[in-house]
Amino acid sequence: MKCGLLGQGLRHSYSPAIHALLGSYEYALYDKPAAELEDFLRRGDFHGLNVTMPYKKAVIPYLDDLSPIARRLGAVNTILRRPDGSLWGHNTDYAGFQTMTVKSGLSFSGKKCLVLGSGGASATAVTVLEALGAEVTVISRQGENTYDTLRRHRDAQILVNTTPVGMYPHCGKSPVALEQFPCLEGVLDVIYNPLRTQLLLDAEKMGLRTMNGLWMLLAQAAKSAQYFTGMPVPPQKTAQAYEIIRKQAENIILVGMPGCGKSTIAAQLAHRLGKPLVDVDEEIEKAAKKSIPAMFAQDGIDAFRQMETQILCRFGQQSGLVIATGGGCVTQPENYGLLRQNGRIIWLQRDISALPTAGRPLSTDLQAMYAARKPLYEAFSDCSVENNGTVDDTVAQIMEVIG
Repeated sequence: MKCGLLGQGLRHSYSPAIHALLGSYEYALYDKPAAELEDFLRRGDFHGLNVTMPYKKAVIPYLDDLSPIARRLGAVNTILRRPDGSLWGHNTDYAGFQTMTVKSGLSFSGKKCLVLGSGGASATAVTVLEALGAEVTVISRQGENTYDTLRRHRDAQILVNTTPVGMYPHCGKSPVALEQFPCLEGVLDVIYNPLRTQLLLDAEKMGLRTMNGLWMLLAQAAKSAQYFTGMPVPPQKTAQAYEIIRKQAENIILVGMPGCGKSTIAAQLAHRLGKPLVDVDEEIEKAAKKSIPAMFAQDGIDAFRQMETQILCRFGQQSGLVIATGGGCVTQPENYGLLRQNGRIIWLQRDISALPTAGRPLSTDLQAMYAARKPLYEAFSDCSVENNGTVDDTVAQIMEVIG
């Protein structure tokens, strides 16, 4: 049975890994230009397809029949070739977004919800939210309610982003400033790569409930798998697949004082987890073509910190890495979002008396450095692990923390 994902720019798609966990069918990526869309649908060798941007609406003229929900939404994300060869279009995003609302823990009945965007995902969100009893307003670039008229909606309680703003590789961008909505209770973003868009990072900072689109992706995929195979996917299997994909996508990031063992522990951890290793100090030396002490002496600390942030920007938006940071990365506030967007940040602690100073230009007064950086490590990290025993003991502690 041949199935797959139809769309454009699919190189970083999680779908093949997801469907490998949900069923035993072949699942390929069909990255097709618009000029080939009709021919592929008419003559392609497939049993079932998922459809993603930019073809959720574009495929409809080439389908022989639509499910009621696909017809209502005007968008298709699942295509099935029936025994007679005809193509049937359905939309499992509705079920995916519906389960996302439940998983978020937010209450929607009677709440004012703003949906950013007017594409296929927007129509799905609006339909689900209205069914839940929400008062929904769509914000788009044109029409009655635009980004220029957001002041009318300061009383919004829930915000849902269905635009691609902030999606990999264009991380760090947000479609709106959340400070203009003082009544907000929660923010949902259908983007799942990165795991935390800038919009969600801003919402976290405000103490709001947040949820990304990864659960929606898994839930809609499970529904698609049901149509591909004719067999329902048990809820526990979907939940297990979600945890596996989330952990595969998550970066594990070590922060801590210079000399606390981040590079050594990260190398062993990467080996245990089967994830690529990134040592930020090594990457800085490659980029600068000189050692870090030489960089401090010749270029100064500001140039070093600037390059460090550039390196963190490059690797922080990638997925599935183990990253050993430099000891002072926490001194630059902008680095937090770069690490947090895809990462679980672990503060590696070691007794100050055991920290080396040779070859470390800033490690002249470790007590003063620790006093200044301790609150920064606390603010950056999700948890802390002590590294005062063996490497194996420390790695085991981290493995337990990340599950």
